[in-house]
Amino acid sequence: MTQTTTETMLRAQPRKGEGVKAPRAKRAWSDIALSVWGVIVMLFLFLPIIVIVIHSFNTGRLLAVWDGFGFDAFTSIVVKPVIQNAVRVSLVTALIAAIIATVIGTLAGIAMARHPGKWVWWFLGLLLLVSVTPEIVDAVALLPFMVFLGQDLGISMFNDGIVRLSVGSSLFATAVVSYIVRARMVGQDAQLEEASADLYANPFTTFRRVTLALAMPAVLAGFLLAFTLSLDNTVVAAFVQVSGTTPWPVYVLSALRTGLRPEIAAVSTIMLLLTLVALALVALVLRRAGDSATQIARTMTGG
Repeated sequence: MTQTTTETMLRAQPRKGEGVKAPRAKRAWSDIALSVWGVIVMLFLFLPIIVIVIHSFNTGRLLAVWDGFGFDAFTSIVVKPVIQNAVRVSLVTALIAAIIATVIGTLAGIAMARHPGKWVWWFLGLLLLVSVTPEIVDAVALLPFMVFLGQDLGISMFNDGIVRLSVGSSLFATAVVSYIVRARMVGQDAQLEEASADLYANPFTTFRRVTLALAMPAVLAGFLLAFTLSLDNTVVAAFVQVSGTTPWPVYVLSALRTGLRPEIAAVSTIMLLLTLVALALVALVLRRAGDSATQIARTMTGG
């Protein structure tokens, strides 16, 4: 059977998905330069962290001198009571501070989202002031305030080191939780709470069963972030601590006088892992709540 010229041309054309591939577009030099610059910036930010993780496996006496690879630094954490006490104090105070910040920050965030008005902008300004105030200012202000409450007014709980550290660490964390919860609740429909009231639920039941349920992903995210932020509150902790309750950051500062040892890098590596796990849990909680990557980033930054 004879073929027409048109049929011959159609048969000669490659089928879809076969034959000649489309040529790859050449990347512009500006894109390549930006990619290289991005890698350099990432190395600049994370190379010191990588170095400290590597030196946590140093078997030498001093952190700055590499002697060999081993797990001696991690085993020394178990056998040295001073390190154990410093880590315990940091973890306990971070947990208490996170609870305080979560309770206060959740209520503040819900109030700002559900009762908008001029007061919200004034309150946000105060939270911003807490966030940007240098830690040294907070520390200098907290020390006489704690002494006044504990000694002048006779409130003995403020003479306890754990209480002082927990209150001091919760200041900045409370502002962070407030931002996160407000950002979450602003995007939620208030009609659900109105429907609960229409069904004759009292305000407490509506808050517990509806409002708090809507805010719970942000509450959990705020709690985890508050915990990680409270682990490293060095300046405030150095001012408000009392004898016998030295947190880990202050212990590291005091160790500078005699030289940093590898066990300091080992504990820092463990705390880094805790921070990464906490951030991963934050993203997982928000992802399970149905948030997109953009929404997760906006919620975690309080936007």
